Amino acid sequence: MKRLIQLLVFNLFTFSPFHLLMAQTEVEPFVPGSTLEGVAYYLPRTAFRVTVIAEKTTTKPGDFHKYADRYLRLQDVPTEESVQWSLKSITLEPFGKPDRNKAYSIKIKSKTVAPLVGLSRDGILLSINCDANETFLPDLPKPEKGPAPENPRTFMTQEILSAGSTAKMAELCAQEIYDIRDSKNALIRGEADNTPKDGAQLKLMLEQLDHQAFVLESLFNGTTQTDTEVFSFFYDPQQPTDRDVLFRFSKKLGVLDADNLAGEPVIATVKVLETIPQAVPSEEAAKKRAKMDHGVYYNIPARTKMSITYGGQEYVSTETPMAQFGIVDILSSTLFDKKTTTQVTFFQTTGGTKDVME
Repeated sequence: MKRLIQLLVFNLFTFSPFHLLMAQTEVEPFVPGSTLEGVAYYLPRTAFRVTVIAEKTTTKPGDFHKYADRYLRLQDVPTEESVQWSLKSITLEPFGKPDRNKAYSIKIKSKTVAPLVGLSRDGILLSINCDANETFLPDLPKPEKGPAPENPRTFMTQEILSAGSTAKMAELCAQEIYDIRDSKNALIRGEADNTPKDGAQLKLMLEQLDHQAFVLESLFNGTTQTDTEVFSFFYDPQQPTDRDVLFRFSKKLGVLDADNLAGEPVIATVKVLETIPQAVPSEEAAKKRAKMDHGVYYNIPARTKMSITYGGQEYVSTETPMAQFGIVDILSSTLFDKKTTTQVTFFQTTGGTKDVME
């Protein structure tokens, strides 16, 4: 018993202070290391980490956009910088969150119930009389920068760079683009003096000419850069719902808060798929319940369906058990008396029983 108390004192020192519910009715402050009468624990409620991946495309006008139609017959080119967002994916990852309304204490006495208790870092019950590994949410994906537009001045001739005005530079640059196109056509027809006989070498030369022309043309028709952005927040459903605004999304502004009307709503629906029957009150049931007061409380979660939609498109549709829509039950103290060494593990996200072994 002395070794058991030492182990429990070590466990209590590893958790943050919180309030415990003694004998399920009497609440008092809990200070780690100073209270040896029991081990306090929480049952979880099921929350979710919402991860949103969106693409941000930035379009910038070219330096010579005013001359695009005059020299290259290009119309409707961008004349000012703009940003366009697109929603790529939404994912949900469940995790267990301590339910402050479901705090209990396992007392340490000669006939103690479940003395060896495994808890998560935030005090959620994970196991009894055995080890259980605490799970954590995976790392978020990393945002990615798209390739930056290449500097077109690296392909300008000395004559272009030394021109005395923007208009003259645009004219010379357009002429250079036409020269590149002529060189490409000559290679394709086999009329160029330096036409390679090797097919792979010819392909490489054509690709280089296309690249030069593309970069120089960006001075007239502008550039675009697409970056991948990652947003994350937590969602804790309080009740079943047909319309819960998770956040809002704008094609011009991206991901916005739920109350920002500049974007369109992203809607979450939560439906309970099964109804767990509640115990029918009776005198006999009350007597049995009283005998189990020193048992271990655990959750029986309810099966739910969650979906997330935006603009008529469904991004998430999943069925998952959730603790807050189920009920709380008790594992009898007879499972943990001196005559038995029952081992129990619990799901960290729901507080339901995972394995029960004797």
